Amino acid sequence: MTRIVSANLNGIRSAENKGFFDWLAQSDADIVCVQELKAQAADLTESMRAPAGYLGWFHHAEKKGYSGVGIYSRKPPERVVIGLGEADIDAEGRYLQADFTAFSAVSLYLPSGSSSPERQAAKFDFMERFLPKLRELAASGREFVVCGDWNIAHREIDLKNWKGNQKNSGFLPEERAWLTRVLDELGWVDVYRRLYPDAGEEAYTWWSNRGQAWAKNVGWRIDYQIATPALAARARRASVYKERRFSDHAPLIVDYEVDL
Repeated sequence: MTRIVSANLNGIRSAENKGFFDWLAQSDADIVCVQELKAQAADLTESMRAPAGYLGWFHHAEKKGYSGVGIYSRKPPERVVIGLGEADIDAEGRYLQADFTAFSAVSLYLPSGSSSPERQAAKFDFMERFLPKLRELAASGREFVVCGDWNIAHREIDLKNWKGNQKNSGFLPEERAWLTRVLDELGWVDVYRRLYPDAGEEAYTWWSNRGQAWAKNVGWRIDYQIATPALAARARRASVYKERRFSDHAPLIVDYEVDL
């Protein structure tokens, strides 16, 4: 059994202060994909670079205090791919791939478009350019799981206030249609939703810091593990960890019946 965790940290230094790495040591995770590091390489302490029992790889954004992704693993991968080979996208540190014997794990941080029309345009641009990459990975013959903050709630069941968010970034019709293409046209599988097709509020992974969103569980499901079909079929259970808070997101945990 291999346990894979995806977690948007909203700042690795903040998450460390809130006990993320203490929790990680007790999590039994084999692979941990993290997003939104908000740190440069020089900012990482040794305990962040290589927590007890893990090796770490990172793709930092050029802009300080912004974006960035990482992968921790108990076993060293055979190959690590940093970035997508697109200079402007890679400057934001959004894609990191680790190839193991049985499958590849990707840590993905898809852009948010909520801050401005310009960032929404950048999000749409990323989506358009990322779709061929997903098609290429699906056709490669390797098994993949793309873990991360996709910044899209796919269906009405995936957020509390879906009626009031239909014109907001993260639940726009164009974004939802794009994710449908990823799943239906390209053949990728939303692993959590495959296991729990009717899960509602318990599936949320992000809560706004505004108002009483966390207290009232006014959440969104925007963190996913999206896998190729054969790997997705080996997922046995999944959960969202909410006992402690390390970020405005909660870790998504999936156990796969496969060896690294």
